[in-house]
Amino acid sequence: MKPQTPPKTYRVKSFGCQMNVYDGERMGELLNEQGLSQAREGEDADLVVLNTCHIREKAAEKIYSDIGRLTKGKTQKKAPMIAVAGCVAQAEGEEIMARAPAVSMVVGPQAYHRLPNMLDKAVQGERATDTDMPAIAKFDSLPVRKRRSPTAFLTVQEGCDKFCTYCVVPYTRGAEISRPFSDLIGEARKLIETGAREITLLGQNVNAWSGEDEAGRAVGLAGLIHALARLDGLERIRYTTSHPNDMDDALIAAHGEVEQLMPYLHLPVQSGNDRVLKAMNRSHKVENYLRLLERFRAVRPDIALSGDFIVGFPGETEAEFEDTLKLVDEVRYAQAYSFKYSPRPGTPAATMDGQIAKEVMDDRLQRLQARIDRDQFAFNKSKAGQTTSVLVERKGKHPGQWLGKSPWLQSVWFEGNVAIGDMVEVNLVEAGPNSLRGEIGGTS
Repeated sequence: MKPQTPPKTYRVKSFGCQMNVYDGERMGELLNEQGLSQAREGEDADLVVLNTCHIREKAAEKIYSDIGRLTKGKTQKKAPMIAVAGCVAQAEGEEIMARAPAVSMVVGPQAYHRLPNMLDKAVQGERATDTDMPAIAKFDSLPVRKRRSPTAFLTVQEGCDKFCTYCVVPYTRGAEISRPFSDLIGEARKLIETGAREITLLGQNVNAWSGEDEAGRAVGLAGLIHALARLDGLERIRYTTSHPNDMDDALIAAHGEVEQLMPYLHLPVQSGNDRVLKAMNRSHKVENYLRLLERFRAVRPDIALSGDFIVGFPGETEAEFEDTLKLVDEVRYAQAYSFKYSPRPGTPAATMDGQIAKEVMDDRLQRLQARIDRDQFAFNKSKAGQTTSVLVERKGKHPGQWLGKSPWLQSVWFEGNVAIGDMVEVNLVEAGPNSLRGEIGGTS
């Protein structure tokens, strides 16, 4: 590859989970430190970072399509410099370099702190791949947080040791690691100083986080939440994504003890049938899962429950799928996410017998999603008539309109004389399937 003109602008395009959004923000901060500026909306960028997610169906092929769109009909001089980051980069680094000559850099999710170094090499005409997986070194190399937003993500834990048979995360993100307590408190303080009033703690198995607090005591996620709640200016705390097997008494109790911890829980179950769960290597049973939810509701009766489901896992019978529908009917989720099973190369499920036909999966997904939509609408309607706090996050589509989130993570829109970052008392007057309309009271 020939030497290239150093880029002046960049765009990071992140796919998939909230951890990818966090990683994308941090890559942007790294590039800002190198003197680049984020390209404006609708403006071509000199450098495009495709921050990939391997959970997406046919994720790798979609990345090649994006690369094609970025380079189609353009000479090397006009085409942007391209970097592929994230989980697809980790899984298929050398293959990407071989198949896509337009790509200058491939960097995995545990090595993106070395992106500036790789950029220097790319400018000199040297294509670079870095899919090393150091334990936690990247966080020490990232710049101080400067992002100004009322909401912020904070990665506290990465990797997974669960090895669900359908999942690539243990192979692309590595083993479970927890960031040090003091680093997290320090980063949270910086986020609050730049305007964050709500912080969402992130991890592949966020409730597996553990560390030692300022007094040297061993603490889990509940201990970290209690410490964050003591920081001046932080009014809301959330966390995602949890695993049922990592739930402990202290974290359940925290939902009734910590005012700043929002009444919302995302706890994936994936299936309502024990045989399917065992085939998935989920290591929990339906009954255990339901009892956990009962305990959360006991300490926080208004808690909004969310979950993940996979339909059409290899060997899933119609009767086993019906068990999932029964679980949904029993729990009545405030919101949930459902997906068709999609084989991931290198995972045990990809070679299992009993792969389900696409049309069967399509039918099951539609039936499941119809019940989830029903329950989400019912939950929204149950809040109509209440007055609650809403954190103003951005402007709406129409003049004078604003959008924010309720404590239960519902989207709420309203009109009024407010500003981004205000905490507003809003009367929820009308519920829709995906959001609520509110009328403003006071601000703080």
